Amino acid sequence: MGPVPGAVAGQPRPNRHRLTAALGLVLSLAACVATTPQPQVQQPARPVTPTPTAQASAASQTAKAYYDRVQAVLLSRGLLRTDGGGPDTPFTDRMLAENFMTIALYDEYARGPTGPVQRQTPSLLRRWDQPVRVGLRFGESVTPADRSTDTARISSYLSRLSRLTGHPIRLDDANPNFWVYIVNEDERQALAPQIRAALPGLTPAEVAGIVDMPLSTYCLVYALSGSKTGPGVYSQAFAVIRAEHPDLMRLSCIHEEIAQGLGLANDSPRARPSIFNDDEEFALLTSMDEMMLRILYNPALRPGMSETEARPIVYSLAAQMAGPS
Repeated sequence: MGPVPGAVAGQPRPNRHRLTAALGLVLSLAACVATTPQPQVQQPARPVTPTPTAQASAASQTAKAYYDRVQAVLLSRGLLRTDGGGPDTPFTDRMLAENFMTIALYDEYARGPTGPVQRQTPSLLRRWDQPVRVGLRFGESVTPADRSTDTARISSYLSRLSRLTGHPIRLDDANPNFWVYIVNEDERQALAPQIRAALPGLTPAEVAGIVDMPLSTYCLVYALSGSKTGPGVYSQAFAVIRAEHPDLMRLSCIHEEIAQGLGLANDSPRARPSIFNDDEEFALLTSMDEMMLRILYNPALRPGMSETEARPIVYSLAAQMAGPS
């Protein structure tokens, strides 16, 4: 909620986009873009009380009011589920395998001179080989209480992801290779130097797409691999999560963008139960998502595999995890 571009008006969560760059670099973009009807953007009826750490601008206040309404609408429709799936969302090993192939081995967007261009194309399997060291960066607008809550939640989530994948994933503010910025409207618009330093392969248009992302984009993540690390091996990632989000949408963005930054960057309308689906049914990582992460980091697979190479292995692994077709 992969680099990942913005959202389409009317959607509450971003799409996952994968971009292939020149010079041996691969940029993976994933974003949570709104897809369901959302309320009109209006100024708050009364001024929002500024946080103790920073004065909220009118734009930030408007964004907060907007996302409060979006969350309320989604919850009223029975969306943003937190149960991970249940008897109403059965799936077979074939469904698991096919969803994995679509989400891990296809790109929804190609890289163009003015930014991402929608064109789904086959890609390579991508994941991290080195330990994932997540550095949290908070804007001054984020209160100490929210910082504490976000840090605890992200630390717990990273431990869960590490157990699922068998890969080292942890908080490391001293030497990060996966940056997670939680910032408001004004703070995000000042992030260009940090974005260029973390992901020097981004074009000016791509940097601008992060700095100026529209309200319809809830959050995003860019992941980078290059010739120094080998085909499909991630070396850096950069995620942006809006500080204006209400509690559940904020946690949903954390779950989606970090998981996508590990290598599940695409999305599919057939994936259910899954957060890698723009229907907003699920807010948090589901049972199917856990299985896809386990498949992605299974040693039988390797970064850089094509769909043809990966398919028989993925089907075999899926058969061991889910019920028969």
